[in-house]
Amino acid sequence: MTAPIADTRQAGGASAADMAHEYGPYGSSDQSWIPFAGTIIALVGCMNLVYGLAAVRHSKVLPRHPEVVLSNLKTYGWVVIALGVLQIVAALGVFARNQAARWFGVAVLFVNALGHLSFASGYPIWSLTIVALDLLAIYGLVVHGSRSAQTT
Repeated sequence: MTAPIADTRQAGGASAADMAHEYGPYGSSDQSWIPFAGTIIALVGCMNLVYGLAAVRHSKVLPRHPEVVLSNLKTYGWVVIALGVLQIVAALGVFARNQAARWFGVAVLFVNALGHLSFASGYPIWSLTIVALDLLAIYGLVVHGSRSAQTT
């Protein structure tokens, strides 16, 4: 038989150190979705910058004559670069817990998901992976972002 473990908590409940250990520095497990979403926005923004630069520089990774959107691969590359920059700006705002940046992040993620769906015929696994990341970040910002606003 083992000896019972002594409870080190005070009668008033869990201490702040216990709460920080259990839930992290944001106070609740719901609020940890916000930095997760910000990280995903920054990650997807960086991926879009790389992808856009590859398109502008006519990299051999991308097809020569894609059946995509705008006018040509170079134009598509510049649009993706601009979207990547906007996503990084949105991620910085999300990390700063700015509510306007949260909704701006939702908007750029939505546009990014639509853009990658239009490119899915060329690279289906890559495009659907980016769309899935976009949807996860949108979920975090919409569902758990409002709870973050109420507690701060």
